[in-house]
Amino acid sequence: MPHVLLIEDDASVRDGMELVLRRHGYAIDTAATGEEALALLDGPGGEDVDLVVLDLMLPGMDGFEACRRIRGRSATLPVIMLTARGDDQDVVTGLEAGADDYVTKPVTAPVLEARIRAVLRRAEPSGQMRTDADLAGLVIDRAGLTVTKYGATIALPPTELRLLLELSASPGRVFSREQLLESVWDHTFLGDSRLVDAAVGRLRAKLEDVPAKPRYVQTVRGFGYRFGPL
Repeated sequence: MPHVLLIEDDASVRDGMELVLRRHGYAIDTAATGEEALALLDGPGGEDVDLVVLDLMLPGMDGFEACRRIRGRSATLPVIMLTARGDDQDVVTGLEAGADDYVTKPVTAPVLEARIRAVLRRAEPSGQMRTDADLAGLVIDRAGLTVTKYGATIALPPTELRLLLELSASPGRVFSREQLLESVWDHTFLGDSRLVDAAVGRLRAKLEDVPAKPRYVQTVRGFGYRFGPL
C-alpha cells in the first residue's frame, strides 16, 4: 500500500485527512512541523515513504524550506503542497522549491486522494519509446525510466520525468500547457499553467548546459513547449 507522510500543524485537519486516507488504503505517518517531518524521513522507515503531503503554513520552519530540504534529501520523492491561500507568489515559490502539485485549502477528501493517486501514477511506466542517443549526450530510456547525460544519471521526480517522457515521445511536436496539464498532471478542470512552467524550469536546470538557452525543452512563444533538436 502507498506510504504517505502528512505534514500539517492543525491537529483537527491532520486527524481528518489521516482518517480519510487510511480508509482509502494508505499507510500514513504524520508530523506537525517541518523539523519533525525531516526527522521521520531520516529515521528508520523513512525510505519507505512514497509521497509527502506538506502544508505551507507551518510553525518554525515553513513549508517552503521544508520542501527544499526534502528535495535536497531526495530528488525523486513526490511532494504535494497544501496552501490555505490562493496567492500566486506562494504557489510559484512552492513549485520552485520542488513541489510536484498543490491543493488549496480547504480541500475535500476526494480531491486530495485524487491528486495523490495522480502523482503516484506518474512514476509508473507509460509504454515503450525509442531511446535517443544523438541528442547531445542525452539518453532517455522509457522502459527503464532512466535519464542519463554524458553517461551520468539524472535523478528526476515523477512529475519532471513524466513531463520529459511526454515531450520526448514526439520530438518537434508543440504541446500546449493545457495538453501537458491533462497528460502529465491529469488536470482536466482544476489545471494551472504555473504547474507546467515551474516543472519546465526545474527540468531545464537539470538537463540543459545553459538553462536560459535550452536545447532540449524549448519554448514556442504563444503556444507551449516542444522537445528538440530533431
